[in-house]
Amino acid sequence: MHGFSYKNGSLHCDDVDLAPLAAEHGTPLYVYSATTILDHYRRLDAALAGVDHEVAYAVKANSNLSVLRLLANEGAGFDIVSGGELFRVIKAGGDPAHCTFAGVGKTREEIVYALEQGIYSFNVESEEELRYLNEVAGELGMIAPAAVRVNPNVDAKTHKYISTGKSENKFGVDFEDIAGLYERAAKELPNIKLRGLQMHIGSQLTSIAPFLEAVNKVAPLARQFKEVYGIEFWSIGGGIGIIYQNSLASGGVDWWESQQPEERPLTISRYGSEMVRLLKDLGLKILLEPGRLIVGNAGVLITRCLYEKKGRAKTFKIVDAGMNDLIRPALYEGHHEIVPLKQARSDARVTMDVVGPICESGDFFCQNRELPDFQPGDSVALMSAGAYGFAMASNYNSRPLPAEILVEGDVATVIRKRQKLEDLIEGEL
Repeated sequence: MHGFSYKNGSLHCDDVDLAPLAAEHGTPLYVYSATTILDHYRRLDAALAGVDHEVAYAVKANSNLSVLRLLANEGAGFDIVSGGELFRVIKAGGDPAHCTFAGVGKTREEIVYALEQGIYSFNVESEEELRYLNEVAGELGMIAPAAVRVNPNVDAKTHKYISTGKSENKFGVDFEDIAGLYERAAKELPNIKLRGLQMHIGSQLTSIAPFLEAVNKVAPLARQFKEVYGIEFWSIGGGIGIIYQNSLASGGVDWWESQQPEERPLTISRYGSEMVRLLKDLGLKILLEPGRLIVGNAGVLITRCLYEKKGRAKTFKIVDAGMNDLIRPALYEGHHEIVPLKQARSDARVTMDVVGPICESGDFFCQNRELPDFQPGDSVALMSAGAYGFAMASNYNSRPLPAEILVEGDVATVIRKRQKLEDLIEGEL
């Protein structure tokens, strides 16, 4: 579900008309639905009610302070991958004691900061990192809580750039080596507390099968580590996919029910029921690390058409947003539905490329796609842009970053000001 729909011919975010919002604040413009964010979090939390658990939001998906505050106020934990993300969580009112710190390349400065703030656990990616964590903690006279990430060598069948659970990926310790590492850590690393076990097989998974395979494979290991080392939690990662294709239509139950059963996307309720069935008797706290699922369909990027360029081979619609604002299509062929803010009056469609102003051939949002025709001056929304949109934006081509708006019911609040040209050179000498 999400809060975007046409009302009286105009695209709305909840009860706010997006066309006047874009006119007032300019484009490109990110707009998020608070209702959608909270709905996704609450439904996932409720779906796991049959086990002791915590939903730890993956901050990297969207790290705006107002988004983090929404979730912190709901009692969410946080999955962080840098010292900067921990800083953001704390500034937003989140509790470091409910933060787990992942990532393969933690620096000394980040480790010290996280230890001083009292995070729940470091999710460690290698034996070398675990030994360095022990060394730093020892120098500080502290004990570092840790869980090692096991790589179950399960094919998530997702894009190669967001697959993380195979032995060829850079993440985690091979399944065959993890037991030996825990044994060595317990004997040789006095400043490490083995608090848990972690895994994550990839992102944007739309089938339950890889999750079931990974959980069934690793569950005996988690049970063994509970008995031998007294671990208290098992993080089963995130990765539940969202709907990018037909994303506007899929905001309602009617659309989902209209699909053939074998074509229906994985739902929160299906995921929850399967996980509860497998995990309820394990006796461990279960951590989940969703990011995209919580915020992905809760956001859009509004952009205005600048020019129409008709060549001999193609029709280009040139818009004022670029790959620096939303890099997913260029980086890993990410699909975003593109819809006009004013509902098309006819079913006529035009085959077009929607491209940005960046001086790169990869600066496009779609190619050879049939869309409702729109003209220079018209604004369109790139759907499902709430995750890995602004969070991955840059100042490439010296372009100021767009503003961000959070909608709560009929109230729209600026939660990040649009950058000015002066902001581009702040800190430079």
